[in-house]
Amino acid sequence: MTRLVTRLWALGFGLWEGSPIAACAFAVLLAGAVPAHAQYAAGPQRPNPVNQKPDLLKNVGIDQKIGQQLPLDLTFTNEVGRDVRLAEFFTGRPVVLALAYYDCPMLCTQVLNGMTGALKTLSFDAGKDFEVVVVSIDPKDNFRLAANKKASYVEHYGRPATAAGWHFLTGTESSITPLADALGFRYAYDANIKQYAHGAAIYVATPKGIVSRYLMGIDFAPRDLRLALVEASNNVLGNVVDQVLLLCYHYDPATGKYGAATINAIRVGFVATVTGFLAFLFVSLRDERRAAARRLADHDAQLANRS
Repeated sequence: MTRLVTRLWALGFGLWEGSPIAACAFAVLLAGAVPAHAQYAAGPQRPNPVNQKPDLLKNVGIDQKIGQQLPLDLTFTNEVGRDVRLAEFFTGRPVVLALAYYDCPMLCTQVLNGMTGALKTLSFDAGKDFEVVVVSIDPKDNFRLAANKKASYVEHYGRPATAAGWHFLTGTESSITPLADALGFRYAYDANIKQYAHGAAIYVATPKGIVSRYLMGIDFAPRDLRLALVEASNNVLGNVVDQVLLLCYHYDPATGKYGAATINAIRVGFVATVTGFLAFLFVSLRDERRAAARRLADHDAQLANRS
């Protein structure tokens, strides 16, 4: 086998000297032929366990359920130990929602850091323009852990006066599971390492508790989060620029991001062009009428002088 490969590569170098194109074609054929020959010589191959997903992870993921009504009657415990209903945080403002657990060593922290980092760049204020609700998926978490997390992220947000707009909740399985199901958040507990396996995302819901947008990953573009909040508020938040951006960008559920909407961008460009042309035409006609009026007045004055 080794001698065969050596001879083939030698032939390839010879082709390169005569014709680089032929050598490239030969290299492609060789790259496919040699592994195939090696596999045949080695006999049937067993599946590579590295490429197989562990059974635990087969049930982990995020199923987007845009338009789903959240179960607002669920009861949780807030960061000061008081029992609260989820409905208390849906009081006329959109809600940025995250599922995490407070002893998570890595992923949850990255999600919450990404969420807070994006929120702090916006001109909208928590507690005034929107609410932030973080719910622990670990029923063993208590309100003291929640209070520490809240203090940390309010400090990171950098606007102490907005602390009332941040809510870190804990609860029992009977409350956590229905909320996770409504969001399509599938997770599993790994008893071996005593950690939860879960996906990474934050969610935006309308003031009535309807799931509006999923922002996937751990790094959230401020533009995406702003547009998601504007849409969830039914355009109560935002300004004219946001409305134009929503014409030029549309939400893509596959990526959990806002991408360029070509058709809408063309429409916006067409409307702008027509508006500009009409404005030019109006100004030109007005100037022509004024010039004609001046010429007529001068002509009448000349006739009067002659008379």
